[in-house]
Amino acid sequence: MTTATAPPAVTPSIRVYTRSTIADLLHQLGDIPADRVRMDPQPGLATLDDLIRVNEEKLGPLCEWIDNTLVERATGAYESWLAVIIAGKLLRYLEVNDRGMIYGANGVTEILPGIGRAPDVAFVAWESLPGGKPPPREDKVPSVVPDLAIEVLSASNRPAEMARKRDEYFRAGVKRVWEIDPESRSANVFTGPDALTPVPADGTLDGETILPGFTLSLRDLFARADRRV
Repeated sequence: MTTATAPPAVTPSIRVYTRSTIADLLHQLGDIPADRVRMDPQPGLATLDDLIRVNEEKLGPLCEWIDNTLVERATGAYESWLAVIIAGKLLRYLEVNDRGMIYGANGVTEILPGIGRAPDVAFVAWESLPGGKPPPREDKVPSVVPDLAIEVLSASNRPAEMARKRDEYFRAGVKRVWEIDPESRSANVFTGPDALTPVPADGTLDGETILPGFTLSLRDLFARADRRV
């Protein structure tokens, strides 16, 4: 006769709650305004597929993907106009000097695992791309690191947010970051997260060895943006 054995007792798991708050999340993301953080999908659970679908739906500002959280990019019509002017100047340069490709703020790339960023304008040298060619169209968020990332600061950008971006850019392998400030009409050229050279409003940005011979006069840039030329 076989004696039935009682199943082992199951010890209920005890959930450990953290003390993290929404304020902690916003600080982690760079002290950004709360209205730029998407709650669907839940912060910390958004996937790369979520990023792609949300951006393709175009139901709001374009999102970046940061720590598995969808964060809307800071936007502004004037800042976008400046970025288009810069991209146009770069395109004219590349038509004569075929050194690589540029893409705009709609081009999110995975620069680090779990980090999808979209500079206002980015330049990628052909030698930085597999096979020296643009990523295939079906690769919606390619693993591409720009050689030059250009950020046109918007009103809702925060210093901590930009500091985090620069840290990610340089950890990923970006060579230069240009931050252009429409408020002061000046710029900073970064060679590292905190290593910068200020460029005054009457100064000129130089492509250096990344874009040899390319220059961008800040005075001319803002004069064009304001239709003074």
